[in-house]
Amino acid sequence: MKALKDAAPRVFWTDRPGAPAYHPLDGRTTADLLVVGGGFTGLWAAVLAKEENPACDVVLVEAHSIAYGGTGRNGGFISDSLTHGLSQGLKLWPGEMDTLLALGRENLAAIAAFVEAHGIDADLRLVGKTTVAVAAHHVAELKAAERLHREHGEDAVFVGRDEMRTDVDSPTYLGGLRLRGAGGILDPAKLAWGLVRVAEKLGVRVYENTAVAGLERSGAKVRVTTGSGMIDAAQVLLATNAYPSPLRRLRNFVLPVWDYVLVTEPLSASQRASLGWAEGQGLTDAGNQFHYYRLTADDRVLWGGYDAIYNFGGAGSEQRDATHDLLARHFFETFPQLDGVRFTHRWGGMIDSTSRFTPFFGTAMGGRVAYALGYTGLGVGASRFGALVGLDLLARRSTPRTELRMVRRPPVPFPPEPVRWPVVEVTRRALARADENGGRRGPWLGLLDRFGVGFDS
Repeated sequence: MKALKDAAPRVFWTDRPGAPAYHPLDGRTTADLLVVGGGFTGLWAAVLAKEENPACDVVLVEAHSIAYGGTGRNGGFISDSLTHGLSQGLKLWPGEMDTLLALGRENLAAIAAFVEAHGIDADLRLVGKTTVAVAAHHVAELKAAERLHREHGEDAVFVGRDEMRTDVDSPTYLGGLRLRGAGGILDPAKLAWGLVRVAEKLGVRVYENTAVAGLERSGAKVRVTTGSGMIDAAQVLLATNAYPSPLRRLRNFVLPVWDYVLVTEPLSASQRASLGWAEGQGLTDAGNQFHYYRLTADDRVLWGGYDAIYNFGGAGSEQRDATHDLLARHFFETFPQLDGVRFTHRWGGMIDSTSRFTPFFGTAMGGRVAYALGYTGLGVGASRFGALVGLDLLARRSTPRTELRMVRRPPVPFPPEPVRWPVVEVTRRALARADENGGRRGPWLGLLDRFGVGFDS
């Protein structure tokens, strides 16, 4: 497609100056707490541990560079949900939903306060989001969702086609559910870079290009080997997300789903005006296969999602021409008034999905190792909560977080290969058929719903 001709195969967020740089670990060292992973979960864990106990010797290692993985590749949406949305939380943990909602709102407020207190220029805008109806059956679904959100104290308003198009103009829209106060958008790379700089000021030692090769007990400590070094740590927090965990047993719980994104050139004043979009909120479709999109600080449109891919064994590529072409076609179908706009960036990345679409937590090696993994596309905000849970578990303290069933019980594991890939493919195709058939989920999806498991991104 002509609009993709000059799109750079790079991530927009990190394809800019300003990234901090750190040397790899070379040799042996020790740590009170070793954090494995330089994404949001790891960065929050390092910062929160030092804030709680400045004397704690914290080391953070990252296999590539800070924000290399999902942290730097996502769409820049932030939500107060810890449960992949209200309806998913009510399905899984109805008796704890009030607590989960309160903890999620508290978590989002703490992130906003931290960004302001430390002067992090992360372009954080708590403008909420709108879910748009692009098929007739979405209208009834969003009206029901409006009632559900209102029952739980959220500012939710369903708008019809004309009002939706007055807000954001697309001929594909049949209505929308506007949620205010439940999240917003930000620049994920700048938040990550701000977090690592705060961590460094607090005394955290950061090593990039330092991949963990193995974990083993060594007396009262955990010995962690890397390509060119070794760390003897009293405690370890694993924040590897979609990447293979050093604890092999955790790999059965995480499905690495590949997701793809485009970003346009900056819109002209007339192009920007043609959209409306005065509040600049994030938008997403209501379907099983959905797009997510938002404006950047310099009036580009970031457009991603829809074609979530799982490849046999979890392999994948950051560039997938067929998916990027599909995304571009869908973009111009949604916004035909932007015909002629070119894309400047195209990329892909892995999402750490679980069978229940929410993170899971636990410990290993006699409580010396903790983990928080599996955010399924909603980790920008929930990762701070995950870091807190991981630190609670290492400290063996009982908190409202650790008492949650979401924390105490793991999700259903995915089957191993060679069974995993065909099961996921059957599920993906069933989801696509449901979108085509008025939302009717069919027997296979009904069976998965019965057991509270599924596929999502």
